[in-house]
Amino acid sequence: MRSLKYEGIDMEAFEVLLPLALILCLGKLMGLGAHRIGMPTVIGMLVAGILIGLLKYIPWEPLQNAFFAEEVSFTLQVMSKLGVVLIMFSAGLGTDLKQLKSTGVASIVITGMGVIVPMLFGWLVSSLFFGFENVLSNLFYGAILTATSVSVTVAVLKELGKLESKVGTSIVAAAVIDDVVGIIILSVLTGFASGGEGEAVGWNWFSPNAGLVVIKIILFFVIFIALGVGLRKVFDVMERKAPHNRRVPILSLVACFVYAYCAEKLFGVADITGAYLAGILLGGTLSETPYIENKVDTMGYLFFSPVFFANIGIANIEYFSQITLPFLAFGCVYVVAALLGKLIGCGAGAKLCKFSFHDSFRVGLGMMVRAEVVLICTEKGVACGLVDPAVFPFVILIILLSSILTPILLKWSYGHEEKKLLKTAKSE
Repeated sequence: MRSLKYEGIDMEAFEVLLPLALILCLGKLMGLGAHRIGMPTVIGMLVAGILIGLLKYIPWEPLQNAFFAEEVSFTLQVMSKLGVVLIMFSAGLGTDLKQLKSTGVASIVITGMGVIVPMLFGWLVSSLFFGFENVLSNLFYGAILTATSVSVTVAVLKELGKLESKVGTSIVAAAVIDDVVGIIILSVLTGFASGGEGEAVGWNWFSPNAGLVVIKIILFFVIFIALGVGLRKVFDVMERKAPHNRRVPILSLVACFVYAYCAEKLFGVADITGAYLAGILLGGTLSETPYIENKVDTMGYLFFSPVFFANIGIANIEYFSQITLPFLAFGCVYVVAALLGKLIGCGAGAKLCKFSFHDSFRVGLGMMVRAEVVLICTEKGVACGLVDPAVFPFVILIILLSSILTPILLKWSYGHEEKKLLKTAKSE
């Protein structure tokens, strides 16, 4: 194989194959193990990265050169970027716009409260520990907590036969809207960060530069939604002429990469936002959406996504040992804020919509779970210089705790109610 030479990167191309083999093998094994015990496979991939990262502490030069040389790290970062873009594109493809239209007021209220309250909690915790003057950074810590992943919740509700209930449909619909709102918030904050001195202490929200950032973000959505409408018509024609043809997913990926590139390069919006928007515009109502999604998932989750999640563990393993006592205190409070933010916010939103107390509690529980999106948001915050990388261990802890607590408490809630009803029936 030919050598790769670029801005100081000099390596034989085959040298990245061994790290990739270990990441894919260990990631698959850990993912299967996580799935066996009822955890998201993402956890297994992260654990795989952490285990590989521990190899850094073995003082053997051939091992260090094989897995942690600058050239290898650079290549893995490129593959990780492709992985996160494909994850967000797939998430967009899975966003059902018809469902958004038919969910009614309840899901919108639940989503609104489920975004505002966690973001407020995250901002408050960050402000108390790091100072209220770091406005943009504090807001980003809050924005990370707005992410929701209900895959675990859906599995539990399906097992209990409650997925089609009022609680189940509200959770699924609210999660869809939650993703859209969360990505918009992320876009705005990363736009401000890339638009000037976003990471500096303080931010003048009324400066000309801030106004330019807002205009660019609005233009991005207006221009690319308009282009997306035309793109959908082109895809409709292609589908009718050649259904299930490979050119459809290939051109879908072209749209995904172009949207992601232009979002970051031309408008200062996060590249993952461009990928997510491309997925929304090409998904939902296109008859070929399942076919496109299947092909994207096969490529993404087979190769690039495991690299992304494992690389997070590899790149941030050193921060586990570098956490200071003050940051440990912040991290613990931050984890509590993450769990309570969704529970209280979404639960209160359900209660406002006339849900019973028990159903409101279940909605809050169901929306509490976090997975890949919270990691993606954190990674973007770190890249922008707004989030301390030492927060990664606590974000992983949020995923672990929410994924463990939600199934247990949901099953307890429904089981407790059934026992109570059975006891009442017997007494009568």
